[in-house]
Amino acid sequence: MQYKSTIGNQSFEVTISDDRTSAIVNGENIPFELVKNQNGRILFRTGTKLYRIDNIETDGRKVSFSLNGKFLETDVLDEKDLLLEEMGFSTQAEGSAGTLNAPMPGKILELLVREGDEVEQGDSVIILEAMKMENELKAPTHGVVVKVDVKTNDNVEKNQPLLEIEPRG
Repeated sequence: MQYKSTIGNQSFEVTISDDRTSAIVNGENIPFELVKNQNGRILFRTGTKLYRIDNIETDGRKVSFSLNGKFLETDVLDEKDLLLEEMGFSTQAEGSAGTLNAPMPGKILELLVREGDEVEQGDSVIILEAMKMENELKAPTHGVVVKVDVKTNDNVEKNQPLLEIEPRG
């Protein structure tokens, strides 16, 4: 199975073997073992390294999870999505490209941008405290911040809109 995963500004081309014991990630063969626990935790072992994966949630192509306690969010394209993208078709609504939603419930610790600020895709725009950890939320696109929906110390729910960016070419 082929996938493309994007975390922040980094993209990973992934091909998982049929027996699910190895993957080719950006051209490098990586053997692995997955162990699923009853509590929902997944243990991912490659070589001598062991990673704990918890709090897995999916929303369309977006997958959020914690890796050894650090929150991550990725956009995953499967084989069908990759084929449609290659043919020039979008598989996701373009209207949401500039909206940043809360990936999890938490508290806004710091706003790093204001309305009118120019941002690049992947720039840190908000610090969100969740599960006693500070998470840097990144701009989903290049453009101008046109609306900030929250303020410092606000409590937010998962998927709550935080800010909007008017995308630029």
